[in-house]
Amino acid sequence: MAEKSAVPDLERNRGSSSDSVYRDRFASKDGTGFVELPVADTRFGRFKDSFKRNPNARVTTEAVDAEGRPVDDGSAFQPALAMKLKGRHLQMIAIGGSIGTGLFIGSGSALAQGGPASLIIAYGLIGIMLYCTVHALGELACLYPIAGAFSVYSSRFIDPAWGFAMGWNYAMQWLVVLPLEIVAASITLTYWPGARDVNGAAWVTIFLVVIIAINFFGVKGYGEAEFVFSIIKVIAVIGFILLGIIIDTGGVPGQPYLGGRYWHDPGPFNNGFKGLCSIFVTAAFSFAGTELVGLAAAETENPRLTLPSAVKQVFWRITLFYMISLSIVGLLVPYTDGQLLSGTSSVDVKASPFVIAVNRAQINVVPSIMNVVILIAVLSVGNSSIYGSSRTLAALADRGQAPKILGYVDRSGRPLVSIIFASAIGFLCYIVAAGADARNEAFAWLLALSGLSSIFTWGSICACHIRFRRAWKLAGKTLDDLPFKSQPGIIGSWLGLIMNILVLIAQFWTGFAPIDYGDDTTSYRIKNFFEGYLAFPIVVVTFVGYKIIYRTKFKRTSQIDLTSGRRELDLTEILAEERALKAQWPWWKKAYKYVC
Repeated sequence: MAEKSAVPDLERNRGSSSDSVYRDRFASKDGTGFVELPVADTRFGRFKDSFKRNPNARVTTEAVDAEGRPVDDGSAFQPALAMKLKGRHLQMIAIGGSIGTGLFIGSGSALAQGGPASLIIAYGLIGIMLYCTVHALGELACLYPIAGAFSVYSSRFIDPAWGFAMGWNYAMQWLVVLPLEIVAASITLTYWPGARDVNGAAWVTIFLVVIIAINFFGVKGYGEAEFVFSIIKVIAVIGFILLGIIIDTGGVPGQPYLGGRYWHDPGPFNNGFKGLCSIFVTAAFSFAGTELVGLAAAETENPRLTLPSAVKQVFWRITLFYMISLSIVGLLVPYTDGQLLSGTSSVDVKASPFVIAVNRAQINVVPSIMNVVILIAVLSVGNSSIYGSSRTLAALADRGQAPKILGYVDRSGRPLVSIIFASAIGFLCYIVAAGADARNEAFAWLLALSGLSSIFTWGSICACHIRFRRAWKLAGKTLDDLPFKSQPGIIGSWLGLIMNILVLIAQFWTGFAPIDYGDDTTSYRIKNFFEGYLAFPIVVVTFVGYKIIYRTKFKRTSQIDLTSGRRELDLTEILAEERALKAQWPWWKKAYKYVC
C-alpha cells in the first residue's frame, strides 16, 4: 500500500513530525494504492476530465505513532476537497456571510412581536451565545480542519449517532434554505413596478442558474462570490447606520427630530416576556450561517493562521451589523407600523424595517438601493446553502452515514454529486408559480424543517468543545499546545450550551402557547407548534434510530481521538517559533491581534 502525505499542503504547512506521521490509504479499483491521473493535452480535455471521479480523493486518514502502530480510534474520514480559500475569503465569510433575509426582513417580524427593547435583548443574547460558540468552533477547526466539521466533531467527541443526527440536521437546514432564498429573491423584485408583471418562475430560473453556476466553479467560485457579496452588504449596513443617525437626529430636510420617541410611544416592549421569547428563533435564523467559517476551514490553505482572525471578527460583526443597526431600526420604526411583518410572510421585502425606516423619512432613492442590497443578500445566502449542504453531505457519505454516491469528489476537488443533489432541491423554488397561498403554505413547512436546526448545531459545537477540552487535559496536554484558544474558554462553551437549551425551552413554550393563543383553534395551535418545532422530533428520530440500528456508544473521554484530521503534527515546535516572534511585536499590534 502506497503512502502519501495526509494533506496536499502538508510540506508547506510544516507537517513532518518526529512523534507521529500520517499514513493515507487510498481506495483504488485495482487495489494498488495511489492512482496516477493522466493529464489531457488540450484545455477542453482538462475541463472534461475535471468532472471525473478522483480515485485518490476519498481518504481514510489513519493516525499512527512513530513505530507505525495505529493510534486508537484514529478513523476520521475526510474528502480530499480543494484547499483554495484564502484569508480574505474567510474574513468576509465571517464578517458578512450570514447577513441576509433574517436581518433585513425577519427583524421586522421580531420588532412587531416584541418591540425595540425585546429586539435588542433577544439579538444580544443570541449574539453572546454565538460569540462563545464560534470561538469554540474556531479552536476545534484550527486543530482539526476537516470536512463536515460539525458532524465529524459530534461523532468523535460525543457519539456517532449524534454525529449522524447533527450532520443530517445541518444538511437539511441548508437544503431547504436554497429554494426559500430563491423565491425570496423573486419576490424582492416585485418592489419595482416593472418587474411585477413578469411571471415569478422566470426570475427564479435566472437566480437558480446563477447560484448553481457559481458553485460549479468550486470552492474558489464560492469564496470569490461571497467576498464580493459580503463587501456590498457590509458597505450597505454601515451606510444605513450613518443615514439612520442622520434621520433620527432630524438631519433630513423637512423631517422632525425623533430621538427615542418610539421607545416612549408605543413603548419599548410588546407582548411582555412572551414577546421576547417569541423572537429568539427569528434572531437565531438571522445569525444562521456564521458557523460556515468553521466548515470552510477544510478548504482553506492554512486555517491555523487565517481562521483565528476570522473568528475574532465575528464579535465586531455582531456588534456593528446586528446590535447597532437594529438599535437604529428601533429608533426609526415603531412596532405598531402597519407594514411590519406579523408572521404572515417571511419574504415580503416591503416589510423590511430597513426599507420602512427610509420610506418614513421620505427619501426616494435609498429604498431602491436597500432592496438591491437585500436581493444580493438573498443570493448570497442561497450560494452558501449549496456550499454548506454539499460539503456536509459529502462528509456524511465518507463516513458511511449517507448514500455512497454523495461522496463523489471530482478531480477539481468538488463534491460533484452532492452539489448536483443540493442544486436539484433548489427546483422547489418553482412553487412560486403555484400562487401566493400554496407558496406561503409550502414556505411555512420548509422553514419548519430548518427553524431550530442552527440551535442544535450551535449547542452541539459547544458540547464538542467541552468534551474536547476534557480529553485534551486527560492526555496530558496544555492549552499552550493549541494553535488557537477560545477567548471565552470552557466557561463560554458551557454558557453557550446552556443558552441554546434555554432557547429550545422558550421556543417550546411560545410554540405550544403563542401570543393570544386563547383565540386560536386546537388544530391551528397544533399546526403552529410543529411549524416552529418540527426540527426537534426529526433530530430525536435520526439519533435514536441510528443508535438502535448500529448500537453506538457514548464516547468515553479516554476513547476520544485527538490525532486524526490534524494537518500539522509538530505543532509544539511551530507554535514556539511563532510565539517567540509575536513576543517582539509592539504593544499596539498585540492589542490589535487580540481583538482582530
